[in-house]
Amino acid sequence: MKLGFFTMPLHPPGSLQADILEEDLQQLEKLDQWGYHEAWFGEHFTSEWESLPAPDLFLAAAISRTKNIKLGTGVICMPSHSPFEVAHRIAILDHLARGRFYFGIGSGGYPGDLEAFQIDSASGEQKGLTREAIDVILQLWADPKPGEYNHKRWNFTIPETRDQIGQKLHIKPFQQPHPPIGLAGVNARSDTLRLAGERGWIPLSINLVPPDTLITHWDVVQEGAASTGRTPDRSEWRIAREIFIADTTEEARKEAREGVLARDFNDYLIPMLKGMNYMKLIKKDPDMPDSDVTPDYLMDNIWLVGSPDDVAAQIRELYAHVGGFGVLMAMGHEWRPKDKWSHSMELLAKEVMPMVADLT
Repeated sequence: MKLGFFTMPLHPPGSLQADILEEDLQQLEKLDQWGYHEAWFGEHFTSEWESLPAPDLFLAAAISRTKNIKLGTGVICMPSHSPFEVAHRIAILDHLARGRFYFGIGSGGYPGDLEAFQIDSASGEQKGLTREAIDVILQLWADPKPGEYNHKRWNFTIPETRDQIGQKLHIKPFQQPHPPIGLAGVNARSDTLRLAGERGWIPLSINLVPPDTLITHWDVVQEGAASTGRTPDRSEWRIAREIFIADTTEEARKEAREGVLARDFNDYLIPMLKGMNYMKLIKKDPDMPDSDVTPDYLMDNIWLVGSPDDVAAQIRELYAHVGGFGVLMAMGHEWRPKDKWSHSMELLAKEVMPMVADLT
């Protein structure tokens, strides 16, 4: 099993953008030093808490500050962009990283972003747009035919090739035929994870859901793969979890209950889910009242919190429950207090992961 990192990133409203960008880059430097395999960074336009609207620019800065860790967009929301522009920006990022890069894509789900780009989420418009946009990007990288590309969401023209002056749509990624593509899903039986199965791409299960929902994620990956004659590989499946480790389980649970994890859920994620009428996502029992979704409930059912020995046991339990997966992605939060969070992330890499090295 490999160890990764997935982050929106999360910072409270009022944070100075320059400061939090530097904090996130410093986190990434430490993860690279500790041997984390990969790190994915999200994209949001209208969330003060998740305030990174340009993960490709952030990763371009991160390339020069890291050596080994693979970097990924987690994710580029396809309905929010022209595929012509995304194809070029991602290809250049892949060259800057010399292939140390994953291209994560998704449909988007944050209400403000869907509204900002005038996407009809009630009809599920974003799902079709995601499939259409990635197909255009792959065509532009593989065989960009001159002509007009007209769509209700984007319009562009590929000009005719003029060899005498070097006029040609020519930018292709460093990795051929394209960077590894990952798709993130959170809902039960996620359509984007079905698409991952259909295309043989990387499935990313995001952090909010209980283990029983994760089982449905792999179910749709398998169904999608079967529809195109593929056999999915569980070692490619990424699962994201909130993780906090301390020397003792009592200390870890106290910090999770009173610190940044509780703040981010109580002040942002739970109110957001309530506002979207999505609280069912996070509940093990759909009939439980919203008030029962507390840090203690989350520690007992979704988060991985405890001493190194206890967290290793929780990883084994999760692995057995879902039938196996290949990459555990620790969710990113502010490292405050820095010493405790730094200790937690280092323990995860240096003590916990060796305990579960037999899980493949």
